Amino acid sequence: MTEPNSSGRQKAAKPLPVAHYGVVLLSQGTRPEALNRAVESVLAQRGVVTDVVVVGNGWEPTGLPEGARGVGLPENLGIPAGRNAGVPYVKGELLFFLDDDAFLPSTDILAVIAQKFADEPSLGLIQPRVADPEGLPSPRRWTPRLRVGDPYRSSDVTAVWEGGVALRRDIFAVADGWPAPFWYAHEGIELAWRVWDAGYRVRYDGDLVVNHPVIAPTRHAVFHRFSARNRVWLARRNLPAPVGLIYVGTWFAISAIRLRAKDDALEMMRGYWQGLTQACGPRRQMKWKAIWAMTKAGRPPII
Repeated sequence: MTEPNSSGRQKAAKPLPVAHYGVVLLSQGTRPEALNRAVESVLAQRGVVTDVVVVGNGWEPTGLPEGARGVGLPENLGIPAGRNAGVPYVKGELLFFLDDDAFLPSTDILAVIAQKFADEPSLGLIQPRVADPEGLPSPRRWTPRLRVGDPYRSSDVTAVWEGGVALRRDIFAVADGWPAPFWYAHEGIELAWRVWDAGYRVRYDGDLVVNHPVIAPTRHAVFHRFSARNRVWLARRNLPAPVGLIYVGTWFAISAIRLRAKDDALEMMRGYWQGLTQACGPRRQMKWKAIWAMTKAGRPPII
């Protein structure tokens, strides 16, 4: 692209600075081949600079591809706190978080995301579309909209699938990072809410792809309990009281309708009780302005 100078001649436009990413991959070391594939897909990115760290959640990462560093945590801190632990070890004005069983199928994804951030200063976080590498149908949860519709359609959203997201580092700091007490489940909801509360948009981008195998979240024994508990914690930590009561009540009804097994129902009830009685970290009430912006984006924080 060129632009005229004072003499009428064309001069080359000043190129944009190369984006720098701090990339955090969290792993327990149980799937080394998938982890190496994930790391290599990041190292192969063109047009950006990547500073890559693998956080070993309860183990010391070894045998990593050249160009990536390992940080071992002495114990498993859970998913949100484990991701947070990697951020101080990487440099870059942008952050990218990737699951150890996900990977980037093309070499320009991070450059395209960086350009989108540069073009739209109001964007705080971007989640690419998620696709199974074997072509299996995508679960509903991978497209975080009330009405999923066409997964190739991009839109602003108020929740994210956590396994592959990019955001501005300064916004991550304002949001206080991932909610460490959650351990597992719904941490992408709070992060998205806090990006909105900081005055920025959260975008689901159907033109970008991250590959991840289809795996049922219910494989985790704690799924129903943590899911229920963290719904309550989301309200306690973020929502004005009237909105929080509606949010918890709505999800209690939805969860009860979906359950099919007695043991799952008991786990859910344990979770709601723990959500009400256990400490969940500091409260930071969301602004009504942010709630209105999320409502206009298609999903008020009551469902």
